Amino acid sequence: MAQVRGRFASRLGFLMAAAGSAVGLGNVWGFPSQTANNGGGAFVVMYLVLAFLLAWPALMAELVIGRHGQANIVSSMSLGRGLTKRFGALAGWAGMLTASLILAFYAIVAGWLLGYTAAPVSEALGMSSAASWLTTFDFTRNVTLTAVFLGLTMAIVVGGVRGGIEKWSTRLMPVLLVLLVGLIGYVLTLPGADEGLRVYLTPQWDRIFDADLMLSAMGQAFFSLSLGVGAMLIYGSYLGPEQNLPRLGVLVTLIDVGIAFLAGLLVIPAMYAARHLGVEIFDAEGLLKSSDTLLFDTLPALFAQMGGAGDVLMVAFFALMSVAGITSSISMLEVPVSFVVERGWLGRRAATLAVGAAVMAVSLTIAANFGALFGLVIMLTTQYSQPLVALVMCLLVGWALSRHALLKEIQSGAPDIESSLFWKIWPWYVRLVCPLCIALVFAHSL
Repeated sequence: MAQVRGRFASRLGFLMAAAGSAVGLGNVWGFPSQTANNGGGAFVVMYLVLAFLLAWPALMAELVIGRHGQANIVSSMSLGRGLTKRFGALAGWAGMLTASLILAFYAIVAGWLLGYTAAPVSEALGMSSAASWLTTFDFTRNVTLTAVFLGLTMAIVVGGVRGGIEKWSTRLMPVLLVLLVGLIGYVLTLPGADEGLRVYLTPQWDRIFDADLMLSAMGQAFFSLSLGVGAMLIYGSYLGPEQNLPRLGVLVTLIDVGIAFLAGLLVIPAMYAARHLGVEIFDAEGLLKSSDTLLFDTLPALFAQMGGAGDVLMVAFFALMSVAGITSSISMLEVPVSFVVERGWLGRRAATLAVGAAVMAVSLTIAANFGALFGLVIMLTTQYSQPLVALVMCLLVGWALSRHALLKEIQSGAPDIESSLFWKIWPWYVRLVCPLCIALVFAHSL
């Protein structure tokens, strides 16, 4: 097993890969949408607080399991003895299945993003029929673009940890950041954007302790770090013993919430700029329209009214979203691929092709029965399975690993950790507080 396991070549490589996994469509699009519907700046404040009170400790649990196990998700979660070990292994299987199912529907949406990225270019080249096909909901178009997106993901994962995941994460994350900052700079000059900026940055303090807002912020902070699907566990298993896990966890969380905050500076002002031009962004109840409507109807309508500059902005915006999608999808595909490789069933290339084909088959099934399966798969994975797997991870670290084993694992990269405030709080925090908070989020989602 040791012969087939990779390892990150540098701390930067891990940070870019882990941040890329966390910074997906849920951050770049989900966070701004949640903010606009939950008190604006009040939601931002609560999200930032809970990202470090809940998400970071839970992230630490997943990283610890990964580096301690130095193996795939099923093997790493087989902690303890007897029933506890079997229960952990079962949760590992559930996490691997969850990651695969999320990737199946995620690839469909990401395929649409590729289509919207290419459409203005096709139009500029005089291929109007191709541009229309790229942005029209259709089974053939959905399947084709899904296959393209999964193909890109597989091409990266087949290269392994250093030659694929680390190499491309360190390239794609700076591209994502440059696109994000550049788009923010332009959008903030548009008429109406200042209103969106006020909504985003001005907290409604009377709502900050609203129960629904707090639970929504807790859920967003938790899920924005890709917890509960095994991605962070697998990336943690590729870390050497010399790496300081608490410090890396803080840095990943900072990058994640930082990019989420920047995404809000882009999306919410852009929505209000669209409203200024007459594009309706709210429904009859005064809430933002659904995320897919805003993403694939509202913003393209804004870009369409801006002439040639709008075409450039549309390409840049959807390229940004596509990059965010790919950096997350490679971590989700790596979860089952690492399992197949380490069990000795297939080599990495064959495992990547086999798992990718299996995910494509699920995507094809969802696309063929879109109305019945798309929302159902999202609900089963993100609302049920993902929080439950994350809950088990916290319980395993808190109860199945002895305090001595836990300390020894973290001390390998942080020799002075025993005397720190982190060690005085985190072990009981991840044992009691994190499971309780995750359970509350899960109950709220029901």
